[in-house]
Amino acid sequence: MLKNLVFTFLFVHSLTNSLLAQTKVGGVVLDKKNQPISYANIVFKGSNEGTVSDENGKFYLESSKNYTSISAAFVGFTSKDVSLAKSVNYNMKIFLEGEIELEEVVIFRGKTSKKNNPALVILRKIWERKRKNGLRIFNQYQYEKYEKIEFDLNTIDSAFMKSKVFKGMEFVFNKMDTSKVTGKTYLPIFINESLYDVYGDNKIKKEKSIIKANKNSGLGNGEGVNNFIKDLYNDYNIYNNHLTFFDKSFTSPLSTTGIDVYNYVLRDSAFIDKKWCYNIDFYPRRKNELTFKGDFWVNDTTFAIKTITMAVSKSANINWVKDIYIEQEFDVQSDSVFLLTRDYIMSDFAFSKKEEAKGVYGKRTTLFRNHKFNETKPEKFYKEEVNFVDNSVFKKDDDYWEKHRFEKLNKDEVGVYKLIDTLKTVPKFKQMYNLVTVLGSGYINHDWFDYGPIFSTVGYNAVEGWRLRVGGRTYFGHNDKWRLQGYTAYGFQDNKIKYGLSGKWMMDAKNRIIISGGNRRDVEQIGASLTNSNDVLGRSFASSSLFSFGANGKLTDINYSNLSIEIEPVKNLIFGTSFSYKTLESASPSFSLDYYLDATQDLIKSSVKQSEVGVQVEYTPNKKTSGYGVERSIIDSPYSRIFVNYSQGIKGLFNSDFDYSKVQLYFKKPILIGPLGRTNLTMELGKTFGKVPLGLMDVIPGNQTFFIIQNTFNNLNFYEFVSDRYATFQWEHNFQGRLFSRIPFMKKLNWREIIGARSVYGDISNENKLLNASGILYKTPTNPYWEYSVGVGNIFKVFRIDASFRGNYRDIPGTNNFTIKGQFGFYF
Repeated sequence: MLKNLVFTFLFVHSLTNSLLAQTKVGGVVLDKKNQPISYANIVFKGSNEGTVSDENGKFYLESSKNYTSISAAFVGFTSKDVSLAKSVNYNMKIFLEGEIELEEVVIFRGKTSKKNNPALVILRKIWERKRKNGLRIFNQYQYEKYEKIEFDLNTIDSAFMKSKVFKGMEFVFNKMDTSKVTGKTYLPIFINESLYDVYGDNKIKKEKSIIKANKNSGLGNGEGVNNFIKDLYNDYNIYNNHLTFFDKSFTSPLSTTGIDVYNYVLRDSAFIDKKWCYNIDFYPRRKNELTFKGDFWVNDTTFAIKTITMAVSKSANINWVKDIYIEQEFDVQSDSVFLLTRDYIMSDFAFSKKEEAKGVYGKRTTLFRNHKFNETKPEKFYKEEVNFVDNSVFKKDDDYWEKHRFEKLNKDEVGVYKLIDTLKTVPKFKQMYNLVTVLGSGYINHDWFDYGPIFSTVGYNAVEGWRLRVGGRTYFGHNDKWRLQGYTAYGFQDNKIKYGLSGKWMMDAKNRIIISGGNRRDVEQIGASLTNSNDVLGRSFASSSLFSFGANGKLTDINYSNLSIEIEPVKNLIFGTSFSYKTLESASPSFSLDYYLDATQDLIKSSVKQSEVGVQVEYTPNKKTSGYGVERSIIDSPYSRIFVNYSQGIKGLFNSDFDYSKVQLYFKKPILIGPLGRTNLTMELGKTFGKVPLGLMDVIPGNQTFFIIQNTFNNLNFYEFVSDRYATFQWEHNFQGRLFSRIPFMKKLNWREIIGARSVYGDISNENKLLNASGILYKTPTNPYWEYSVGVGNIFKVFRIDASFRGNYRDIPGTNNFTIKGQFGFYF
């Protein structure tokens, strides 16, 4: 898929000219003390083509036209014109001198004044009018949209081209070009085009995009590529206070809080398309915050944006992305309404933010046309399809694209369609691509079979000792309507073979009616989660962790069979029902599941046989998925989850031991709080009605590993608390570096602050206490247990470490009043 292509080239790029523009300049802007001037304006003299220097004073600018001079300017300095001796001028040094004062406005060098600043007067007018501009002023709207995505290798030099990695693939370098934004050489490697009809209704707050055509340069299925692109590049509105890119919330330069994080300077005024407009520069007040630098032109009567150019500063706390550059253009309709007609965003993905670091450009160009307004459509028109894809949109011929694309492709873009097809025949490229695919998916593919997941091959626990696992699944393609999956494992200490087998079949694609079933016989830590799951092969990380502490002998031999069916009648709303049968018995001589069979407590049984039927409802608003087969991939985007499960134990059915009813509720809500980061709230509630032994109790999930595991309690041991009714609450907030960015010696580390708190209440009925013969003294958090944690994330970009503290129940022998947990992950 496309994601693997991007990281394949990024991976290869880390191991190791055709020039179309007529005028190119690059260099640095300095003051008389030879110090760089950040966010200076550089333009080709006599034009509106320009750029802004970065925080280190560096700039690059190019044009397809011939120019003989450039002009450089910054607040508090005298502007300077510099002649260009030739068409290509690199490593220029431009010195600005002499601070100045304007008669009407007092200008401050660096940070601008919040008083008597005409730029802020205009900005406040934009705030007043922003809901009276664009599509928001109409009841309904519709338009056509064309989207073009391109990925390019960048910073290519002769040493890189001669690398052994590219032996046999040298032909790819015949397609190199130079970026007009950064001046770096680049090689186009992928292109994707899409055409849409978009409809919206502001009254009911609904929007629907219907894809009409899609074409890409031959890697991955079209639907999967489109979903990856939607995840990578979210739609945004520059009038919003905060803009989300790569899971990070940036403060918009048009935000009502912008004056606290940006400097604004009124630079110029001119007619643009017969409309008088003001030009305002903006740049960050502080480094390391999620902000932009750039400028915009705004109309003097409607105070609508005509054009805006902005770039993320290199010091921004974001990983794997060295640059983000954005351009938007708006055209006037009906003499007063400004509508977005062109949107361009370019990202430079790289492992390092160093200037010489090699990376991959991701570019998205979006064009809009043929707007229509106030044509009402029935509300049911906007209902989102559950599982529908029109495969004909991916099969449009070249004649169709020549006729319908909004702008012609340049010669390099046309060439990309042939490049990937050629590369896919090169053995070395296929090897590199397959390696990245394996690392990303965890599976090794051979024809229709996937071996894996490879990361579960080795494990350890107190019962099995060292454990080896092999497994696999059928895989004919991303959108298979059925899938079989299985594994077998062997423990070198208990000398027993374990296994699991499951199957799924999507009977009806439109409403996603899926029937599934299977059987698992294994050793498991059943106290690792509260809310039940129908995943037959699901096995908790705590069951065989390589890195854990304390006694890990409270493990259970489980023989579990399940048959279930589910339906998704409405997008992201799933109803299911299931039947399961399981037998439980202790897997360790140091652990017991014993319970009394009679009121006199004379008879004891050590195993549980249980039949159970269940009904489940799951709702996940805003969840995005990729694919339309029996299994779908979840696109990494924040979404809420509500899950309700009702289970009924049936005594006597297949010699089942107990009658009981169990109700469970799970709720999770992520909340983006603009520049303050993201909060995650999680709540779980549950109650069991009827008599049940320890094996069917709700064990409050502890965490005896050295790693962070979601929905567990860091300072609890396994089986420290058990209950038959419980309520948990967990809160975690990631400040995304907001606090550390204001501490001078910590700015450059780009660490991120995380705080959290977890609490649980639980109790057990007297009749269940009397049933207990396990030898484990039931302890319940009737006085709510709580713990809290502080952590630092983004250490070396991939590691997080938390310090967790127990808030109460601190005097119990063997408890962990303080613990350290870690987590690896790749995040922007």
